[in-house]
Amino acid sequence: MTKILVVDDAEFLRVRLTKMLLTDGYEVFQAENGVKAVGTYKEIHPDVVLMDVTMPEMDGLTALKEIVGFDAKARVIMLTALGQESVVLEAVKSGARDFIVKPFEHERVMKAITKLLT
Repeated sequence: MTKILVVDDAEFLRVRLTKMLLTDGYEVFQAENGVKAVGTYKEIHPDVVLMDVTMPEMDGLTALKEIVGFDAKARVIMLTALGQESVVLEAVKSGARDFIVKPFEHERVMKAITKLLT
């Protein structure tokens, strides 16, 4: 089963994404900040990571760099708010494979995941 790690400090977003992904048949894990994301990534080696940019303790860009440093083949999709274009560019340069602007639609999330898995 395909494992997806959902990383966001907003619990309602983690729950929303988790429900969406479970419905589509994925095994889902959650982390509420970058520190936990890196630890969980090393433990479970997910197929895809959906990660927010702005979080406490360790932001998404720092976590992305640590994950890619650990696994150069990591497939990370950044979740970003409108107006964070410069952050998206840095994320892509740092190894993010895609980005999704919040608020997101189910179809956009699934399309991004499918693209990375094929």
